[in-house]
Amino acid sequence: MRVYAYSGHHSMKAWKQACFVVAVGVIGAAIVARIQPLATPLPKPELRRNARGEVTLSGAMPDGVIRYTLDGSDPDAKSGPYLAPIALPHGGVVKARVFGRNRKRQGEPAAVQFPPLRGGSRPAQSLVAVTQDRDWPIYDWTQRHEAVTALVRKRRPSLVFIGDSIVHAFGGEPHDRPQPGRAVWKKYYGRRNTANLGFGYDYTENVLWRLTHGQLDAAAVKVVVLLIGTNNADRDPAPEIAKAIGAICELIRNKQPQARILLLGILPRSDRPETGLAQITEVNQLIAKYHGQHGVTYLDIGANFISADGSIPKDLMRDHLHPTAKGYEVLAAAIEPTLARLLSEAAP
Repeated sequence: MRVYAYSGHHSMKAWKQACFVVAVGVIGAAIVARIQPLATPLPKPELRRNARGEVTLSGAMPDGVIRYTLDGSDPDAKSGPYLAPIALPHGGVVKARVFGRNRKRQGEPAAVQFPPLRGGSRPAQSLVAVTQDRDWPIYDWTQRHEAVTALVRKRRPSLVFIGDSIVHAFGGEPHDRPQPGRAVWKKYYGRRNTANLGFGYDYTENVLWRLTHGQLDAAAVKVVVLLIGTNNADRDPAPEIAKAIGAICELIRNKQPQARILLLGILPRSDRPETGLAQITEVNQLIAKYHGQHGVTYLDIGANFISADGSIPKDLMRDHLHPTAKGYEVLAAAIEPTLARLLSEAAP
């Protein structure tokens, strides 16, 4: 009897343990079954180039986005999204990776070195059109591109501002980021048919991509105000920046032949003006030579942002780069006489 009781006790204990293991296994299997679809590896992109030098990227799933680079760096969550074939007849390295929509998951990267299709050297990085998304999550570059293109198609603006975050934060729809200049924008341009094509953290090559892919196509522009190049100043030599700005002016003229272009000199920046202004000054001296060519009027308003000791007052530029509300008032007032003249001279 004692042996029977002893064995029964342990049999009951073993039975409970077995039930527990089975239950844990069932629950675990259910959890894995629910998680498994989310854990499916993202595909590796395929990169191909046609006879015209256009590179296409494929392999994204419905819930994935291909992001790519042309500068040799590995694509990350803020790299440019693949939205259209990449013009690369001159050759170069394309790296791509699929990311989940939430940008937390990523697949295996792919890279291809494409040789040039014909003679000639590869253009500077500032001239090779490419997308970007550096300011995410402040705003989504793709969503803004789609929204701005639709807005231009609907309104057919006669006045357009093109640039980077300095223009983006000035005002105008879509209101997808803080805009300290919004009241100033409304004051000067609220009664004019105006569109803001400024995109935060854009380089010249990003503006080239946007204009190549439809942002101005549906407009009826009289005047384009162009302010671009300050981000390139951290990376590129002055002659390359100036050449890229010239290419943008040429592209604007191709898209809107009747338009006058008000080309603004790059605004002063840096908390050390004795060194920070040298590069910008050189660029501005070079692009000033575009004045009078192909409808371009050059205007340098930088002196309005520099105090007597050569510094940039914080009440005009909070970070020595982006204007405050007061800074935007200074900007708008400085360009208004020239802008009004160009608008009145433009063909109806």
